[in-house]
Amino acid sequence: MVSVVQNVAIDCSDAYELARFWSEATGSPLHPGAGRGDRETAVMLAEGPLLYFNQVPEPKTVKNRIHLCLRPTASREEEVERLLGLGATLVTDRRQPDGTGWAVLADPEGNEFCVLRGESDHASPSS
Repeated sequence: MVSVVQNVAIDCSDAYELARFWSEATGSPLHPGAGRGDRETAVMLAEGPLLYFNQVPEPKTVKNRIHLCLRPTASREEEVERLLGLGATLVTDRRQPDGTGWAVLADPEGNEFCVLRGESDHASPSS
Protein backbone atom coordinates (compact mmCIF):
# COMPACT_ATOMS: atom_id res chain seq x y z
CA MET A 1 0.00 0.00 0.00
CA VAL A 2 1.20 3.55 -0.79
CA SER A 3 -0.13 7.09 -0.58
CA VAL A 4 -0.53 9.41 -3.56
CA VAL A 5 0.06 13.16 -3.23
CA GLN A 6 -3.36 14.77 -3.79
CA ASN A 7 -2.35 18.41 -3.49
CA VAL A 8 0.31 20.80 -2.26
CA ALA A 9 -1.34 22.99 0.38
CA ILE A 10 -0.26 26.62 0.66
CA ASP A 11 -1.45 28.67 3.63
CA CYS A 12 -2.11 32.31 2.75
CA SER A 13 -3.99 35.45 3.72
CA ASP A 14 -5.93 35.76 0.43
CA ALA A 15 -6.57 32.39 -1.20
CA TYR A 16 -8.13 33.71 -4.41
CA GLU A 17 -5.48 36.36 -5.14
CA LEU A 18 -2.55 34.06 -4.42
CA ALA A 19 -4.13 31.30 -6.52
CA ARG A 20 -4.53 33.83 -9.32
CA PHE A 21 -0.79 34.62 -9.19
CA TRP A 22 0.10 30.93 -9.35
CA SER A 23 -2.44 30.34 -12.12
CA GLU A 24 -0.68 32.98 -14.23
CA ALA A 25 2.78 31.74 -13.18
CA THR A 26 2.05 28.15 -14.22
CA GLY A 27 -0.33 28.82 -17.11
CA SER A 28 -2.85 26.55 -15.39
CA PRO A 29 -6.50 27.35 -14.71
CA LEU A 30 -8.05 28.20 -11.38
CA HIS A 31 -10.58 25.71 -10.03
CA PRO A 32 -13.81 26.23 -12.05
CA GLY A 33 -15.74 27.47 -9.00
CA ALA A 34 -13.06 29.91 -7.80
CA GLY A 35 -14.12 33.45 -6.98
CA ARG A 36 -12.99 36.54 -5.08
CA GLY A 37 -13.38 36.14 -1.34
CA ASP A 38 -13.07 32.33 -1.41
CA ARG A 39 -11.24 31.05 1.67
CA GLU A 40 -10.09 27.96 -0.25
CA THR A 41 -9.36 27.41 -3.92
CA ALA A 42 -6.99 25.53 -6.19
CA VAL A 43 -4.92 25.77 -9.34
CA MET A 44 -5.49 22.79 -11.63
CA LEU A 45 -2.00 21.80 -12.82
CA ALA A 46 -1.91 19.80 -16.06
CA GLU A 47 0.34 17.19 -14.43
CA GLY A 48 0.81 16.30 -10.80
CA PRO A 49 -1.13 17.37 -7.72
CA LEU A 50 -3.29 20.46 -7.30
CA LEU A 51 -1.92 23.65 -5.81
CA TYR A 52 -4.39 24.15 -2.98
CA PHE A 53 -4.67 27.58 -1.32
CA ASN A 54 -6.10 27.79 2.18
CA GLN A 55 -6.73 31.12 3.88
CA VAL A 56 -5.36 31.24 7.44
CA PRO A 57 -5.37 34.04 10.04
CA GLU A 58 -1.65 34.05 10.88
CA PRO A 59 0.96 35.62 8.58
CA LYS A 60 4.02 33.86 7.18
CA THR A 61 6.92 34.39 9.58
CA VAL A 62 9.83 32.12 8.55
CA LYS A 63 11.42 30.56 5.48
CA ASN A 64 9.44 27.79 3.78
CA ARG A 65 10.51 24.26 4.69
CA ILE A 66 9.03 22.99 1.40
CA HIS A 67 9.00 25.01 -1.80
CA LEU A 68 8.18 24.67 -5.49
CA CYS A 69 10.90 24.55 -8.14
CA LEU A 70 9.81 25.74 -11.58
CA ARG A 71 11.48 24.70 -14.84
CA PRO A 72 10.30 27.17 -17.52
CA THR A 73 9.73 26.28 -21.16
CA ALA A 74 11.49 29.55 -22.07
CA SER A 75 14.87 30.65 -20.73
CA ARG A 76 15.36 31.08 -16.99
CA GLU A 77 16.12 34.79 -17.47
CA GLU A 78 12.90 35.40 -19.45
CA GLU A 79 10.86 33.52 -16.85
CA VAL A 80 12.38 35.39 -13.90
CA GLU A 81 11.50 38.70 -15.59
CA ARG A 82 7.96 37.50 -16.37
CA LEU A 83 7.37 36.36 -12.78
CA LEU A 84 8.75 39.62 -11.38
CA GLY A 85 6.24 41.39 -13.63
CA LEU A 86 3.42 39.29 -12.11
CA GLY A 87 4.35 40.45 -8.60
CA ALA A 88 7.10 38.07 -7.45
CA THR A 89 10.22 39.45 -5.77
CA LEU A 90 13.84 38.31 -6.05
CA VAL A 91 15.03 36.76 -2.75
CA THR A 92 18.42 35.24 -3.65
CA ASP A 93 20.26 35.07 -6.95
CA ARG A 94 22.07 31.76 -7.26
CA ARG A 95 22.67 32.09 -11.02
CA GLN A 96 26.31 31.51 -12.00
CA PRO A 97 28.33 33.16 -14.81
CA ASP A 98 28.56 29.79 -16.63
CA GLY A 99 24.72 29.64 -16.84
CA THR A 100 24.17 27.10 -14.06
CA GLY A 101 22.24 27.80 -10.87
CA TRP A 102 18.81 29.16 -10.11
CA ALA A 103 16.96 32.20 -8.86
CA VAL A 104 15.01 32.18 -5.59
CA LEU A 105 11.88 34.31 -5.83
CA ALA A 106 8.94 34.90 -3.49
CA ASP A 107 5.28 35.05 -4.49
CA PRO A 108 3.18 38.10 -3.46
CA GLU A 109 2.70 36.63 0.06
CA GLY A 110 6.40 35.86 0.57
CA ASN A 111 6.43 32.12 -0.18
CA GLU A 112 9.82 31.24 -1.67
CA PHE A 113 10.18 29.26 -4.89
CA CYS A 114 13.01 28.56 -7.31
CA VAL A 115 13.30 29.15 -11.04
CA LEU A 116 15.65 26.61 -12.59
CA ARG A 117 17.28 26.76 -16.00
CA GLY A 118 14.67 26.56 -18.73
CA GLU A 119 14.25 23.99 -21.47
CA SER A 120 15.76 26.46 -23.92
CA ASP A 121 18.83 26.81 -21.65
CA HIS A 122 19.63 23.12 -22.22
CA ALA A 123 19.78 22.49 -18.49
CA SER A 124 20.81 19.31 -16.85
CA PRO A 125 18.24 17.92 -14.37
CA SER A 126 20.30 19.13 -11.39
CA SER A 127 20.53 22.82 -12.24
